[in-house]
Amino acid sequence: MKRTMAGLTGLAAVVAGSTMAVLPARGGLAAEPVPPEGSRTVSYQGYRVAAPAAPLAAAGPQPGTFVGRGFDTCAAPSQSTMNTWRASSPYRAVGIYISGASRSCSQPNLTASWVTNQTNNGWRLIPIELDRQAPCGTRTPKMSGDPATARSQGASRATSAVSAAQALGIMAGSTIYNDIEHYPSNASCRAAVLSYLSGWTERLHALGYLSGMYSSGSSGVADLCGAYNDPAYTRVDQLWFAWWNDAANLDAGPYCPAEYYANHQRLHQYAGDVYETWGGVQMRIDRNYLDVSANGGGEPPPVWSSIVDNSTAGRFTASANWGTSSYSSQRYGADYRFADPVSSSDVAWYRVNIPATASYEVSVWYASDAGYNDSTPFVVATTSGNQTVRVNQRLTGGQWVSLGVFALAAGDADRVGVSRWTSGTGYVIADAVRVTRV
Repeated sequence: MKRTMAGLTGLAAVVAGSTMAVLPARGGLAAEPVPPEGSRTVSYQGYRVAAPAAPLAAAGPQPGTFVGRGFDTCAAPSQSTMNTWRASSPYRAVGIYISGASRSCSQPNLTASWVTNQTNNGWRLIPIELDRQAPCGTRTPKMSGDPATARSQGASRATSAVSAAQALGIMAGSTIYNDIEHYPSNASCRAAVLSYLSGWTERLHALGYLSGMYSSGSSGVADLCGAYNDPAYTRVDQLWFAWWNDAANLDAGPYCPAEYYANHQRLHQYAGDVYETWGGVQMRIDRNYLDVSANGGGEPPPVWSSIVDNSTAGRFTASANWGTSSYSSQRYGADYRFADPVSSSDVAWYRVNIPATASYEVSVWYASDAGYNDSTPFVVATTSGNQTVRVNQRLTGGQWVSLGVFALAAGDADRVGVSRWTSGTGYVIADAVRVTRV
């Protein structure tokens, strides 16, 4: 596939044309910027950004349920090109590269408006992530050769891909395809790739999306299908295989048995790097044939998620040593709590009612500031005891930051705490936590 992109980011696509206000540095309460009437606000790197109340969105999950021909090309085509090919070509689906550090084509056309226009015109979109590659391959960036680390990296990339999809208006229920280019497979490399895709799939399911993988038949596809019944790995929902045999069908030949990924779960890239002209407009494309379902061959597992804010009644406890502030615009809700670090136990706890003993992702929201703590201890009460994850609260505030996936016991109890016992300097911040079943 060999596609890359570095250009208009998902956030820019959403907030283009909106207003931003810069808040002063820490040192006292600051007036909150007032967004225009009827708008919503999002946080980004310390800014509060006014965005449209009704953001543009695709017409349903993508690609959804579809049988037919599609194409992918490096950069999202212009509106006039898409209109011409819609009227003249046999294609009704188009691959778009929405996220990933391994992209190289600029994307001046890929915006939320572009997405809405295409789906309203009857196009189906194939959202693609092109980021970490096999550790034994030549492309960069590479995933870790350690399976456990690779699994975590896959989950992290899924979170980023969902953020990019949502910024473009590509809604939950859509499939996002992870592009892993050809690699010279071996046992250790195969374990890393399959672990990476497992983390990718599990996180996408937790966020309400379906997972897909694109790769060459002789490497990623063969490895994926070779482990189809291996319980150590989580299957992707849809398989996109590159086998340039010029046959517009769903046969993966020697690379994947016909009974695998057989329930409307296949995309076949049957020709690549070809020029086609329709309506007088030429593009260099890869040709694809799709038979996919909005269910991806089966519904994603039910998603359970719970958010507890510091102001959620009966769900947050802290001593009188914890102050209350609404200073930062990066806060979740009306305010957040802060305290000086000390060398003693004084934990602010979030109480969460866990529906069943299982694995859950724990994420935290906090305001960041150069004067806040650079080693804040977050304590997670797991089935095997408390586990502590330290977070630099000077960075990445105003968004959900994952602490990882933990085994949590069923029942209503204190699950996540923010401790003051740290060698770091600056206020420790307690704002909100989110617990999501994976």
